[in-house]
Amino acid sequence: MSETSPKTLQYRVDGQEEAPVLVLGPSLGTTWHMWDRQIPELTRDWRVVRFDLPGHGGAPAEPLTSVAELGDRLLATLDSIGVQRFGYAGCSLGGAVGLDLALRAPHRVASLALVATSPRFGSADEFRQRGVIVRANGLEPMARTAPEQWFTSVFSGAQPAIVDWAVQMVRTTDPACYIAACEALAVFDVREALDRIAIPALVLVGSEDQVTGPAEARTLVAGIADARLAVVPGASHLAPVEQPAAVTDLLIEHFAGTAPDTSGILTVPPLPAAPAPPAEPVPDAEPAEAGRPDPYEKGLGLRREVLGDAHVDQALSGDADGAFQDLVTRYAWGEVWSRDGLDRRTRSVVTLTALIAGGHREALADHTRAALRNGLSAEELREIVLHAGVYCGFPAAETALRVIARVVEEETTPPA
Repeated sequence: MSETSPKTLQYRVDGQEEAPVLVLGPSLGTTWHMWDRQIPELTRDWRVVRFDLPGHGGAPAEPLTSVAELGDRLLATLDSIGVQRFGYAGCSLGGAVGLDLALRAPHRVASLALVATSPRFGSADEFRQRGVIVRANGLEPMARTAPEQWFTSVFSGAQPAIVDWAVQMVRTTDPACYIAACEALAVFDVREALDRIAIPALVLVGSEDQVTGPAEARTLVAGIADARLAVVPGASHLAPVEQPAAVTDLLIEHFAGTAPDTSGILTVPPLPAAPAPPAEPVPDAEPAEAGRPDPYEKGLGLRREVLGDAHVDQALSGDADGAFQDLVTRYAWGEVWSRDGLDRRTRSVVTLTALIAGGHREALADHTRAALRNGLSAEELREIVLHAGVYCGFPAAETALRVIARVVEEETTPPA
């Protein structure tokens, strides 16, 4: 494989070689074993390929940068074992991979099942906050709260061994890979592209799912032309684990329409070519300089990524005529923060030092939160203050230390 080829994923194959191929994708924090209870039935008619996310289940700790990159790694893995066309079922993050493949590689996917999936998973702030907590505390807080996110209370009380197994899956995940997956989900958003999916889709959701529940499932069904909804009673986020028989029956029914050929590759009628995506609208803004794109939209997106939606929304709403916030967004973020010369961590270091020197406490608190999102640790923040104290003055550094300590405690303390 050349240096520019996508990395491959850790995988497992079950079933007869000549059978049609069904790929099963896991959710964040789980391994391919989340599908164990479907395998005996599915392998009667399918050659089942399961994969692990990077850093999950002992897989190589090679963090991903986006859901699309994960899709590319999966396609490279399937290429390596001679699979060209396949059915695909994915849960949560695994479902996001299915949506990505349906949009970018529809000729590879014969049919699609989206389990506990959404075209937009919560808010970017939520997933970046997870990354901050994991950097500060490791994966124990995520492991401890996983059962209440994944299972109903009735199931957790009746199946303590499965709950313990789920907790161990999270504990043994590589933290850097978990954080990278959170960052990928933070920017994943295919709501405007759902009408381009021309692949038959089953949208399956647990009736008690509080993470990606029936409302998100209905958004998928409304947006995908050939989609149907199945709500599984008495199941939460990991419906394949909690209600295995019901989920298995629904998958078998949905994928039964495809048939193998002599090569063991799925054969289905060719899909119509996906329509070209619509041209992006030009934002209503002040005219840009001739020959240069307006930096406003780029700056607004970057500002939201670094500071968080809540902070940016509050700042924008507090500006009576919008002139000052327009200036900040267009030039500070669209022109300077977006430059390639420094990475975001370094820009956070520079920004914090300047704010310490200027004694800007409120902005210092905001950019401390941003620095944590950009990957700086509490220890590194303390080193910045110590170093700044030498050049900016110890009183300024002492004040900054109190502000930064307060923000770090707020941002890194796991939820109760």
